[in-house]
Amino acid sequence: MEFDSKTMSLNNADTVPYLTYNSLSEISFINHAFTTRLGGVSEGEFAAMNTAFNRGDDPDRVTENYRRFCKSAGFDFNTLVASAQDHHTYVRAVTSADKGIGIYRPRDMESVDALITNEPNVTLVTYYADCTPLFLVDTEKRAIGLAHAGWRGTVGRIGEKVIKKMTALYGTDPKNIKAAVGPAISVCCYEVDEPCAANFIAMKDLPVERFVFSKGGGKFMLDLLEANRQILMSAGVPEENITLSDLCTNCNSELLWSHRATKGHRGTMSAMMCIK
Repeated sequence: MEFDSKTMSLNNADTVPYLTYNSLSEISFINHAFTTRLGGVSEGEFAAMNTAFNRGDDPDRVTENYRRFCKSAGFDFNTLVASAQDHHTYVRAVTSADKGIGIYRPRDMESVDALITNEPNVTLVTYYADCTPLFLVDTEKRAIGLAHAGWRGTVGRIGEKVIKKMTALYGTDPKNIKAAVGPAISVCCYEVDEPCAANFIAMKDLPVERFVFSKGGGKFMLDLLEANRQILMSAGVPEENITLSDLCTNCNSELLWSHRATKGHRGTMSAMMCIK
């Protein structure tokens, strides 16, 4: 399998692979990673690295996947805290008291599509299979955030909401944020209908022409990554601080889970990030 990216690196490709952003790897106080569909113990349509407990996979296999991935990517399994995503925009601040929630402790909240923390050794975990991950790092206050931005979360400006909550709780100045967007289904593959596109066209304060493209016949191509970049920039993050992934999940469906490529018969990937 060929791997070609200018923005991301594929690590431990022969054992338990994981992706990292070249730009975020320069930040010494964090560890971050993104899973692939390889290197786990799940079987059938979940083979092999599935990190979702809610899709019908054997929970013991999912737990073992987490253990293997954490060992490969340098995370402590006991520090994981997971989101509870449903395409909304609630941002939850977590601490060491929340370790294990959604992984080896039951969920205590629903509808959590973003996590933030400023505590070391608390590993944020969010889930994807075409939707857009947002990695946010405040390099001055040493705070981090992960957000799940599907099309609904993007329209709801979840990236902006994460920044506002980091500002309120941690004193974050958006100009000190380094951000990474993706991997996700990219504009080459993300066709939507007119009712969906209308939500993006209505974002009049943003340069809509950069992320909504009409194909005619009521069909549009959407660039979720660019839309999220524009939202982050409008929230005060400098353009030069934002990296977009160049890996489309649909185009790279041998490496990455894609809901569209598998017609929903799939496992799920995770983004992880912690302060060391």
